[in-house]
Amino acid sequence: MKRRQRHASSRRSLFRGGWAILLCGLLLCVSSCRRHPSPAVSSEMVAYERFFAENIDSVALAPRQLRAKAQAQMAETKDSLVRHLYLGMTLKTYLITAQYDSAWMVIRQIEHFILSRPMSANLADLYSDCLNMAGNLYSRTGYSDSARQAFRQAYEWRMAGLQKEVVPDILINLADACNRLGRLDEGAAWYRRALYLCDSLQLPSTRKYPIYYGLGQVYVTLRDFEQCDYYFNLAAHYFHQMMPYEKYIYLNNRGTSYYYRKEYREAMGYFQEVIRLAGEYPDMLFEQNLARLNLSDCYLQLEKTDSALWCMQACRPFFEKMGVTTALYYLDTQAIELALLKKDFAQAREILSQSLTPPDIDPEMLHIRNNYLRQYFKETGDYRRAYRYLNESRRLDDSIRNERISMRTADLALRYQQDSTLLAHRIQIREAENEVLLLRQTQLIVWIVALIILLLAGFTYLYSKKKRALLQAESRRQISSLRLENIRGRLSPHFIFNVLNQEISSPGRKSAESELPLLVKLMRRNLELAEQLSVTLNEELDFVKTYIDLERKAMGPDFHFTIQMEDNVCPDSQLIPSMLIQIPVENALKHALRSKDGQRNLWIDIRRTPDGRCHIEITDNGGGFRPDSPSRGTGTGMKVVMQTIQILNGRNNENIEIGVHNVSLSEGETGCRVSFSIPPDYRYEL
Repeated sequence: MKRRQRHASSRRSLFRGGWAILLCGLLLCVSSCRRHPSPAVSSEMVAYERFFAENIDSVALAPRQLRAKAQAQMAETKDSLVRHLYLGMTLKTYLITAQYDSAWMVIRQIEHFILSRPMSANLADLYSDCLNMAGNLYSRTGYSDSARQAFRQAYEWRMAGLQKEVVPDILINLADACNRLGRLDEGAAWYRRALYLCDSLQLPSTRKYPIYYGLGQVYVTLRDFEQCDYYFNLAAHYFHQMMPYEKYIYLNNRGTSYYYRKEYREAMGYFQEVIRLAGEYPDMLFEQNLARLNLSDCYLQLEKTDSALWCMQACRPFFEKMGVTTALYYLDTQAIELALLKKDFAQAREILSQSLTPPDIDPEMLHIRNNYLRQYFKETGDYRRAYRYLNESRRLDDSIRNERISMRTADLALRYQQDSTLLAHRIQIREAENEVLLLRQTQLIVWIVALIILLLAGFTYLYSKKKRALLQAESRRQISSLRLENIRGRLSPHFIFNVLNQEISSPGRKSAESELPLLVKLMRRNLELAEQLSVTLNEELDFVKTYIDLERKAMGPDFHFTIQMEDNVCPDSQLIPSMLIQIPVENALKHALRSKDGQRNLWIDIRRTPDGRCHIEITDNGGGFRPDSPSRGTGTGMKVVMQTIQILNGRNNENIEIGVHNVSLSEGETGCRVSFSIPPDYRYEL
């Protein structure tokens, strides 16, 4: 129980605060209908105004019936503006009945009509209504940034229109959107501006209670329960005058305030009243299921797992059908808590494996999930991951607390300014000063940003240039090192001494039989290759043949060397890394075939694969590669080959593939095969 109490203080800014205030967005659906339309310009406009006044309450009480009536009136109307005003009424009913696809279609239709005509005050009012409905749709589907932008545009267009009396309702929606984004100080400022406009426009006091319970929710989020009770009590005076969805908002927000105080039974009473209220109206399915979602959490805090499970199962199908990812994330979080209460770690593991975190999830919800993950890994013995989530929870907790303190500080300047007229005077006095200051600040910021960008660009360029120079120097150093290794390792000194000794011990041999010309040719070619990264296949094979000719006498008559090359390979144009074939051939002779009894065979097979690669295989029958063999070399030659290919591969999209493995031969012998696969258009430039 103590664990859940620690978590409760950071809960549900999204679902208790954000989703509860979210329904304030529907306020304009009815409160904007309470305006007095502009003077009629035609008989059809007069008919519309009369229809509007007679059916004002049906928007929330009987939306489907109102939609049918409005559509019937549209069919009889010729004036395109009046026809789209009726269409705007159907848009509100689609929002009330949660038919979002139809609502978006109507919004696009109205927007297309408005943007295709010269703008006027009447069109500005209609466009403001359209943007306001779009903001409500964005809010309902979790796109709070888009909702805030839409409400801000709706406010600006309404100020260019005729019906200023609905501006406070748009400001309420804008404030709600700011709250859902965590900008509580900005939200409180918009609420207070709405109060000021209500006084300035001399609107009835019944227009203020949505502002009261909106401000109440702000102070719930800031954990200032004294202020939240003050505003909720002001709203409570108008409870019986509220529309059904307004009653829902008030009850849900009031329940939220008690939830954050850990007075769960008191909170349950409000949430149960919400469910009863929503049950009386078939179109309030969203509100009913959201209340069940909140109620299930209260049951969990009181360890009433059966009741919590029933509420979760009752609302999950609705949110899955609607695709509300944040609600499903909240349900999964509750399901994890329920599984931990029951010690059902397998169920918790399954939920964690299937649950996805939405990209716009509220930090407090993420904080709650992290706490459950910490407990889960602790109880399952994974203390390292539990410690990681503990640190993450502390970080989020500090961040949320600091943000809350910052917002409370920002709100202090406005909290006790209850006189809206005084606030209006101060705004008017400083308006000109603020514009000048804003202009200067903007200019200063632009210059500072430009300077910073210039400095960053210069730093980035110099850093990149220096980094490239260092990489090039390192590449040159590695290449130089590899070349020196090649020069030192390509011809064995013992091999040269053996050839010279044979010549000394046979002074009477004719020059035609002498092997000295071959040795000179081999040494000269070796020095030439030391300066090249790549050679043609023909040049490499010529070098290998010369080397083999010098070794034949030492290998004896049982040594057989074969080169097989398919016709589709062009040796004069095919480039390969220098010494790619010679080093494996030298290794085969020195470490495998020289000490072998019987037939000594060495094959070189060259072919082109269907994908254009040049495939080279060097195979011997020397018994295969054996790490414990006494004749095994140091591996310097192959190391040079591998490092050279590794550097070249880093400069190409396709790599040279290398294989070294033992193979079974036809006569039951075991051999070693070294293979190289060179892709087409392989580049050897550094």
